[in-house]
Amino acid sequence: MRIRLDIAYDGTHFRGWARQPTLRTVQGTLEEALARIVGSDVRLVVAGRTDAGVHASGQVAHVDLDDAQWARIESRHGRAAIDPAASIAGRMRGVLGAYSDVAVRRTSIAPEGFDARFSAVWRRYRYRLADEVAGFDPLRRLDTTSVRGRLDASAMDAAAQTLIGLHDFAAYCKPRDEATTIRTLLDYRWTRDPEGVLVAEVKADAFCHSMVRALVGACVAVGEGRLDVGDLVVLRDALTRTSEFKVLAARGLILTEVGYPADDLLAARAEQTRARRDSE
Repeated sequence: MRIRLDIAYDGTHFRGWARQPTLRTVQGTLEEALARIVGSDVRLVVAGRTDAGVHASGQVAHVDLDDAQWARIESRHGRAAIDPAASIAGRMRGVLGAYSDVAVRRTSIAPEGFDARFSAVWRRYRYRLADEVAGFDPLRRLDTTSVRGRLDASAMDAAAQTLIGLHDFAAYCKPRDEATTIRTLLDYRWTRDPEGVLVAEVKADAFCHSMVRALVGACVAVGEGRLDVGDLVVLRDALTRTSEFKVLAARGLILTEVGYPADDLLAARAEQTRARRDSE
């Protein structure tokens, strides 16, 4: 039985998503909690692995439960009206604690062909940045990055727009062996919220390592006047990492949403994505 999990977490005290020996990670914490519920070890597959310190409000994962594990879930309810799959979320909260920094918001039986990672067609991130217009809010210190001075939001937004499309983003990614840096950036824009906080919305088919924080750092350099609007394309097309801008801190980054096609297209999308990854 494949179960979809919709997950949120404050990444401040996690060393990222992926399980690592001796380190506290989101995957490790959730797998240990779920194993207590189903009675044996499980392995989660996630839509997007977040780095240390990165948050999520709309992360998605799936887990495959064998017959014995699923029977254990069903046996706790008998003929009760509650959906056994949906009950997993509540039981996870009981194991993790009422005020945990990670929560499973919803659990459900996954549609046929669903794969949290390979069926996804896009991921959306938000980045929160406070300059002197917004000031420092201690209540948002864990999910908002602060910078000195006043940034030009209009210039940052104009620069962001120049990067949209299918490109090689090697200049904006931390290199990994045998991993492609070609991505389709579907949307990238900057606005100020009612409190004056600069908010970036970034959407792509997928992101390479540290890509969003590098894109944010490049636009900050434009907002500070250190780079011109057109410079970001020049740097991108150089295909090499640069010291012209800083990669911004993880604390301001939040994975907010993962997009999937209609249920009848899930399997085809997963097959297409796997084939592309295998050819890279």
